[in-house]
Amino acid sequence: MSSLFPALTAAPAGRVALRFGDRALTYAELAAATGALAARIADKGRVAVWATPALETAVAVVAALEAGIAAVPLNPKSGEKELGHILSDSAPSLVLAAPGDELPAPVSDLARVDVDVRSAAPATSAAPTVHRPDAQATEADPALIVYTSGTTGPPKGAVIPRRAITATLDALADAWQWTGDDVLVHGLPLFHVHGLVLGILGPLRRGGSVRHLGRFTTEGVARELNDGATMVFGVPTMYHRIAQALPEEPELAKALGRARLLVSGSAALPVHDHERITAATGQRVVERYGMTETLMNTSVRSDGEPRAGTVGVPLPGVELRLVEEDGTPITSYDGETVGEIQVRGPNLFTEYLNRPDATAAAFTADGWFRTGDMAVRDPDGYVRIVGRKATDLIKSGGYKIGAGEIENALLEHPGVREAAVTGEPDADLGERIVAWVVPADPQSPPSAAELADHVAHRLAPHKRPRTVHYLTALPRNDMGKIMKRALAHD
Repeated sequence: MSSLFPALTAAPAGRVALRFGDRALTYAELAAATGALAARIADKGRVAVWATPALETAVAVVAALEAGIAAVPLNPKSGEKELGHILSDSAPSLVLAAPGDELPAPVSDLARVDVDVRSAAPATSAAPTVHRPDAQATEADPALIVYTSGTTGPPKGAVIPRRAITATLDALADAWQWTGDDVLVHGLPLFHVHGLVLGILGPLRRGGSVRHLGRFTTEGVARELNDGATMVFGVPTMYHRIAQALPEEPELAKALGRARLLVSGSAALPVHDHERITAATGQRVVERYGMTETLMNTSVRSDGEPRAGTVGVPLPGVELRLVEEDGTPITSYDGETVGEIQVRGPNLFTEYLNRPDATAAAFTADGWFRTGDMAVRDPDGYVRIVGRKATDLIKSGGYKIGAGEIENALLEHPGVREAAVTGEPDADLGERIVAWVVPADPQSPPSAAELADHVAHRLAPHKRPRTVHYLTALPRNDMGKIMKRALAHD
């Protein structure tokens, strides 16, 4: 029996495990396909996976985990230079890909194994008997090597141990009351922990089902919810599109109203979008907080108080603290004092591959991981993230200001469609607040003075933007996160 996926041998006969479009595998079929592939690659060491949003990617990753070896998901949109760095750094022995996938250089230079999801399908619905090498794998063994975005240099490979996957998925099962009866729908990429670990491995560990849309559409979400799906995973850009579509799509509102759980992550969901979705559907979107190196740290619980703008409380097994710039822990939870989030627990990565210097710098002497995220904490323990230390903490006029709350305030203005906030040097203030705005009507954008007054009225005068830039779109990465370093150098 698989230690990570007991349902591969224990799920009810005929239960669908994975569905991508019109292609699906039952648990018995998945067990046969992954077992056969695991037997082929068990002695190959580390393997790369060409991580397209397809059935083959899910089978490939599960097979690697079943074989007790580490998988390196490759983003199909990465350029040659980035792919070359990842492959030279991780040194996989081969690449797993769907038959017919055209692999660019340098990926095409690797030995290739095509993933045939049907070749080992059993004749009956009974689970096959297949030797699964992962029975000998330990909790500390690497499961995945996921490369970070590389905003401050070449991407670093975060080595994620098997225990981190089980700890995170089991903690989320507790927080979300996630069971084998749940059917998840999402359209997230499969080279990142949100789409792959939570969105694919999560349902498989629970013994439930996942339906991947291939590409996110509001129509696809509504169709799957109307056909029995119970959970939706998405990023803020997806929920923003949902919020915008709701007034014109009453059937979408009805479908979302049937969901058991709507989850947003990878970046903060603006409060304005929370409110629009709740008003139209009666549903609250649950936010959670995690990152590549830590998997999941906190979440609003499904049985807890929904609170827009927060990422909830620490998950079971996760220790979380806020610290001052000098590392002193912040002991009072007042909802105002900004500090850096540090975490400790079984959900953490082991190391940055081949980077002992970066690994050492990422941890405190007593074993806390420095996330680089800034937050405040309410008296009852709820965490509210205000931004990244490097790009979202603005020191202006003696105040420490989080960009996130200003962005939320700007988004409440009817003339603003999208907004980002950064700081730039100022001789008088230290840093001045700069707003980057995509207006709702490009022909008639709100003036800088109007936006400054709007923020000052909602928050405080010292939090108003001193400069406003107007854009047609904000630069975003594949997960929908705003790339603020690109703004700062625009």
